[in-house]
Amino acid sequence: MVQLYGPLVYQWCRRWGLRADDLADVFQDVFQAVASHIEGFRRESTGDSFRGWLWTIARNKTGDHFRRQLRQPHAEGGSDAYQRFQELLAKTASKEEAASDDVGLVFRALESIRLEFAERTWQAFRQSVIEERATADVAAELGVSPDAVRMAKSRVLRRLRRELDSAVGGD
Repeated sequence: MVQLYGPLVYQWCRRWGLRADDLADVFQDVFQAVASHIEGFRRESTGDSFRGWLWTIARNKTGDHFRRQLRQPHAEGGSDAYQRFQELLAKTASKEEAASDDVGLVFRALESIRLEFAERTWQAFRQSVIEERATADVAAELGVSPDAVRMAKSRVLRRLRRELDSAVGGD
């Protein structure tokens, strides 16, 4: 789970103003909370997602970090920490950032399942889905039928869904 979602949590924390030297502690707190509460995660309504749940945990742990900083006496920079905390509370992920995060997550999951497929199956999937080439063109180039390309695409996508579901404990 850390391999799949770690880069995503790292990006969020950096966007929210965490310095590199503080990030490791917050990162550990996030995944400790996830491990402790994964049993309670439920998709109860249409908008519920594991990524949204993880985002909330990461945001809360980042906020906790900034609150701890505010309580600690500092000779300098106390108002800087307070300002970063205020910015954190006001910030929300834009749709563009969320889409970028999702793409990275999917590509990491694809990398983790890549070796489970024959080269021709993977190429049919990659060319038709990732490169968005026409099924007929991919079939002609690979020397297979268009149905074989569609079947390869379906097999890889089905396995990808299982990989992403297993990363959140499945439903």
